[in-house]
Amino acid sequence: MQAILKKITEAIWKVDLKSQPLWKQLLISVCRFVYLIVIDLANGQLNLRAMSLVFTTILSFVPLIAVSFSVLKAFGVHNQIEPALLNLFSHLGNKAPELTSNIIGFVDNVEVGLLGTLGIAFLFYSVISLLTKVEEAFNYTWRIQKTRTLAERFSNYLSVLMVGPVLVFAAMGATAGLLNNSVTESLASVEPFGIVLEFVTKLIPYALIIFAFTFVYSFVPNTKVRFIPALTGGIAAGVLWQSVGYLYAVVIAQSSTQTAIYAGFAIIFFFMTWLYLNWLILLVGSSVAFYRQYPEYLLAKNQSVALNNHDREHIALNVLLIIGENFYNNNSPMGIETIVDQSFHPKQAVEEVLQCYEEAGILQSVNSISSAYLPATPLENLTVAEAYAAIRTSYAVFSPVVMHHDVNGDMALSIVDRVEDSIDRELGDLAIKQIIQMNA
Repeated sequence: MQAILKKITEAIWKVDLKSQPLWKQLLISVCRFVYLIVIDLANGQLNLRAMSLVFTTILSFVPLIAVSFSVLKAFGVHNQIEPALLNLFSHLGNKAPELTSNIIGFVDNVEVGLLGTLGIAFLFYSVISLLTKVEEAFNYTWRIQKTRTLAERFSNYLSVLMVGPVLVFAAMGATAGLLNNSVTESLASVEPFGIVLEFVTKLIPYALIIFAFTFVYSFVPNTKVRFIPALTGGIAAGVLWQSVGYLYAVVIAQSSTQTAIYAGFAIIFFFMTWLYLNWLILLVGSSVAFYRQYPEYLLAKNQSVALNNHDREHIALNVLLIIGENFYNNNSPMGIETIVDQSFHPKQAVEEVLQCYEEAGILQSVNSISSAYLPATPLENLTVAEAYAAIRTSYAVFSPVVMHHDVNGDMALSIVDRVEDSIDRELGDLAIKQIIQMNA
């Protein structure tokens, strides 16, 4: 079995795509996509984050529906929320009406006027915490360590909570109105328009799911996600969601044994399992979008970028010079995508050094969503030695100096001090701006 797996792995990775015909390039690329997604799942982080989101969703689902219900009620379309939940829980089979009824009952019992200021604050906090958890999970799939600030979370998330439900239900209402229009009904009686309309009617649920997932992949990660990668992830997740949902509905229909075992808790069991599968599918789709936007990760099996000190310092200085040159040319601040394109370095490595420089006060981020960077200190006053020191001493929460009184300990410390002194002697008078001017 291991020999077979080894041959398959070599056939996928140890091949030059450019030398292959187009159909084979496409096939190998798809195999690499699947391979990397399986590796992501095997690492266990996607599973853990999906399970964490299940717990947070259970705590925040009713407050989320309550907030959406309040917004929809202001527009007079709150009556559509029950049919929407029934459609959302359709994969739970005959459990869907019971679960929907329970949730609507909880929402009806939420009297905003009786909650008070503290209660309303807790209501919104529950919703924001859910969306924050979702962002952190998506940021993981996109190899992003920096999250939005608290102010940005409130402004971005609340705008979606206020506008999102209205747009969703408006789209659903417009679609239903279009399909029930007298002109549409007349066309349905004429062939081949009837077949086409029937096909479109069956396709609309898939299109709405794909649209919703594409929007999530574009908005939630704390980075600039291009439309095509987001759409690719949306299509992959949408197809998976419908397929897994169909299989799950079949399983539930034949789950008399589980129903007998769990009795009244069966609906909770099925609901939690369904939530887990949905979150896992969403995270898998996010991974697909990531690999589509950064195809360089399909060129090697090792997704994580492990840099030695030499490469890390080289990338850091190169990135700093690129940002500095762009700044002195009076161009707009550079985003991570542009820096990656110009430096030809892995995105993960670029993000690491940018984070180090930002923590050291050498660079500053002027837009957390697009991650555009400017010098935070005049580069004519910043020496190369100081730039090196920021990278060499990064990730250190504290630096305890343990003084050993043996000969070897003193000798090791003296050698490290000599290395630092030599860097200061050679590069202590060379400013970053001087290097930029020499390259101009």
